[in-house]
Amino acid sequence: MGLKSDIWIKEMSKNGMIKPFCEKQIGKNIVSYGLSSYGYDIRVGNEFMIFTNIGATIVDPKCFDEQNVVEIKTDSNGYCIVPPNSFALARTIEYFKIPRNVLAICLGKSTYARCGIIVNVTPFEPEFEGHITIEISNTTPLPAKIYANEGIAQVLFFEGDEPCEISYKDKKGKYQGQVGITLPRVLK
Repeated sequence: MGLKSDIWIKEMSKNGMIKPFCEKQIGKNIVSYGLSSYGYDIRVGNEFMIFTNIGATIVDPKCFDEQNVVEIKTDSNGYCIVPPNSFALARTIEYFKIPRNVLAICLGKSTYARCGIIVNVTPFEPEFEGHITIEISNTTPLPAKIYANEGIAQVLFFEGDEPCEISYKDKKGKYQGQVGITLPRVLK
């Protein structure tokens, strides 16, 4: 299994792996996004869910209470403020269709990390399809600004020597086909 280059990513995206797809890195006066040497920098949308304690409930991944989040929508060039020592969910602008012989890993961008804003490391399993729900942590004692329609994380692609035996689609993964911000769920 090896890390794939920009040429491979561009070729795979012609088959609909990433939509919309930006063939070069865009980065003047913004947090960069688009094709990079060995990955793709994804953008965050303009809808956010900020965690709050207004409902004074417990965060339970097996039974998530929607009172734990406040929904915020900005304009396409707006931003979201994540409170100090807090957390937000958002979604990517890009929609992914991961091939059966590919595993992708999402890592936070260093521009945000240098400000104490951390994006959860997460895999995109073979044959996952959908928008990516991004988890954004503000680890600082200060409010943090997240810019809509700009880069938030980088995705690295690894191609297997052969297709996997059981893909995310085969397992009927619980987040398969997600199109918006998807809250935690457990299959019953």
